[in-house]
Amino acid sequence: MDGRQWHSTIAAAQAGDRRALDELVAGWLPLVYNVVGRALNGHADVDDVVQETMLRAVDHLGSLRDPDSFRSWLVAIAMRQIRDRARRTSPDRLPDGLPGDAADFAELTVLRLQLEGQRREVAEAVRWLDDEDRQLLSLWWLEVAGELTRRELASALGISRQHAAVRVQRMKERLETARAIVRALDTACPDLRATTARWDGRRDSVWRKRLARHLRGCAYCGDPRESVVPAERLLVGIALVPLPLGFTLSLAFGAKTAAAAAGVAGAAFGVGASGAAGAAGAGGVTGAAGFAGSAGASGVAGSAGVFGPGGAVGAAGSAGSAGAVGTTGAAGASGIGGSAGAVGASGAVGSAGASGVAGSAGAPAGWSAKLLGVLAKPAVAVAAGATIAAGGVYVVTQSPNDPPPKALAPTAAATAPGPGSGTPTTSASPSPSPSRSPSPSTSPSKKTTTTGPYGSVVDAVDRAPDPNELPAALPHRPASGVTSTGGAHATLNHRGDNVTLSGQGYVLVRWQISPQYRNGAVVMPSWTALKGKLFHVASGGGRRMDDPVSTTDSTATGMGSSTTGYDVLPTGTQQMWQNEYFYVDGSVTLTVNERGADYGLNVFPTTWDAVEKDITTGPTQGATRYGLTRDTGKDNTPIPQYVTRTTPADPATVVQESRV
Repeated sequence: MDGRQWHSTIAAAQAGDRRALDELVAGWLPLVYNVVGRALNGHADVDDVVQETMLRAVDHLGSLRDPDSFRSWLVAIAMRQIRDRARRTSPDRLPDGLPGDAADFAELTVLRLQLEGQRREVAEAVRWLDDEDRQLLSLWWLEVAGELTRRELASALGISRQHAAVRVQRMKERLETARAIVRALDTACPDLRATTARWDGRRDSVWRKRLARHLRGCAYCGDPRESVVPAERLLVGIALVPLPLGFTLSLAFGAKTAAAAAGVAGAAFGVGASGAAGAAGAGGVTGAAGFAGSAGASGVAGSAGVFGPGGAVGAAGSAGSAGAVGTTGAAGASGIGGSAGAVGASGAVGSAGASGVAGSAGAPAGWSAKLLGVLAKPAVAVAAGATIAAGGVYVVTQSPNDPPPKALAPTAAATAPGPGSGTPTTSASPSPSPSRSPSPSTSPSKKTTTTGPYGSVVDAVDRAPDPNELPAALPHRPASGVTSTGGAHATLNHRGDNVTLSGQGYVLVRWQISPQYRNGAVVMPSWTALKGKLFHVASGGGRRMDDPVSTTDSTATGMGSSTTGYDVLPTGTQQMWQNEYFYVDGSVTLTVNERGADYGLNVFPTTWDAVEKDITTGPTQGATRYGLTRDTGKDNTPIPQYVTRTTPADPATVVQESRV
C-alpha cells in the first residue's frame, strides 16, 4: 500500500472532505494495527495505542506538508505511541509472555493467515524477542512483506539507513535463535524436558539464553533436521493480519476533531432505524434502534441480540438503552460512550426488524462508525450468520428463517492437562516402501448395524468410495449453536493444544499433514471429557488424505511421497479426509497428541448447509472426489475413534475403540 497512490484522497481529507477521511482511515487502519499488534505482541494495550495513533493522525493531518509521505508519517506516529506506552508502563505491572495470554499477536498471525511449517515457526519465535527487537521486527516484517521501504523503516525509528541495517541484522540473528528454540520445544530431548520442568512459561531473555545454551551443546535439539529457510524469504508477500471482529474503538472527540465527528453523531449513526428515538421498523437489515438517537436513545454496545424474528439482526442495533457521552454529544444530539450500561436490556433475540440499511435519517456511516464495528473489546459483532461474543467465544447461529436460537453464555477456556510422559497405546504400521505411493485404502468396510444404542457403532477402516459417487442425503439435526474456546477458527499445531466445544451443532475438523517437515507414525488426536453425544457425520474437503495429489509424481499423496517419506496411521485407524465433520450435543475436548509425524488441525463450528455444500462438491467442480455421508440421523451414527468420557492425564492414551 503506497502512500503516493493516496495523494488525492489525503489532499481531499485535509481540505475537509469527510468521505475522503472515511476512506483514508479505513484504508490505513490495518497497517497501523499490524505495526502496533506485533510490536506489543497483542497486549491489552494494543487497541488503546491503535486508537491514539489514528486519532493523532486525524488530529494533525493538516500539518502534513507532503501527502506522498503519509505512510512514513503515519508509521512514525505509531512507533512514537508504542515507545510512549513502554515508558509509561513498568515491567512489573505488565508482564509479557505469560503462558495462557489471551490471543497474543503471534497466535493471531498463525490463526488468521493459516501459517504452517517454518512460517508458523517465525511467527511464534517473535514471542521470544525483547521489546526493542519486537518493535524493530514489526517494521522489518512489513518491509519484507512489501508494505514498507527501508527508508520508511529508518525514518520511523529516527535513525539512519546504515544504522537501521545494523540493527536489523542483529535482530535477525536473535530471531533465528528464537526459531531454534521453538523447534526444540516441539521435540524436546530428555535433558531439555528436565531443564524446562521448572520453567514458569514466561518467555524472557533469561530463559532464551538458557535454552540457547542448551541448543549449542545438544546434538539432538540443535539439529534442525531440515533445511532452514531464512525468515525474509518466508515472509515475502505475506498478507497483513486482518482486523479482528468484535473489537470497538472508543472514540472521544476533542474540540479539534469536532468537524470530523460531525458526520458520526447526529440524527442516526448510519445503520439504525428511525433516527430521532430509534423506533422499530418493518423488516430491514440491522436493528430497530440506530446507533444513537436524538436524545441518546441508543448507545454503542447493543441492547439486543443476534437475530430478531422480523429482521436480520435484532431489535436494538449495537447499543445500550441510554446514550453515550450524555444527551449532548460533541457534534449534535448523541454521543458515543454510554451512560446506561454497555449491554442493553432486551437480551439475545430482538423483538422486531429494522427499517433498512441506513435508517430514515439516511446519514451515511462516518469513518468512526466503520471503526466501531471493526476494532473493539466488548461488543457483539455479527457477520455471515455467526457471532463473536464477549470473551472471544464463537457462536454459530441460525438463519433468520429458522427458529430463534437458544442463547449460549460464553464459556471459559478449557485447561485440559498437557501430555505426560506416557506413550500412546496404539501401534503404528511399518512405513510403506519409498518406491511407491500408498494407494487409497481398499480394506473392507466395517459392517455396521442398522439399529443400536448410542456408541454401538465406531469408526473403522473403510473403503474409498468411487470418486464420482454422490453422497447420501445428509440428515438435518437440530443446531442451536456451538461455542468454541478456540474462537471462530482454532488452530492446533502442537502436542497438547486443545479446544473445548459446547452446545448443539456441527463442527469441522480440517487436517493439515506435513510429512515434508517430519514424517513417520501418526499419534492420533483424541476426544476427551465427553458429556452428551458426539457423532462423526460426514467427510469432505474434496479428497481423502491418501488420494494422489500430483500429476508429475505418482508416489505423492496427502500422506507423503517417496521423496519426503510417508505419514503412517496406527493399525486399524480410519483414513482421514481433508475435512471431517462432527455433530456435538453436549460438550467435548479435542486434543492434538502429535509426537511422531507432524500434523495440525483447524477446528471451528460450522452449519449443516456448509457440510452439505462441501460433500456435494465433486470432480465436476475440481475436487478429487465427492464427500461421504456417515450420519444415519439416529444414535447408530458412528462415533469417532479415540473418544472417552473420562479426562486422562495423557490424552494420547485414549484407546482406539472407546466405549461411551
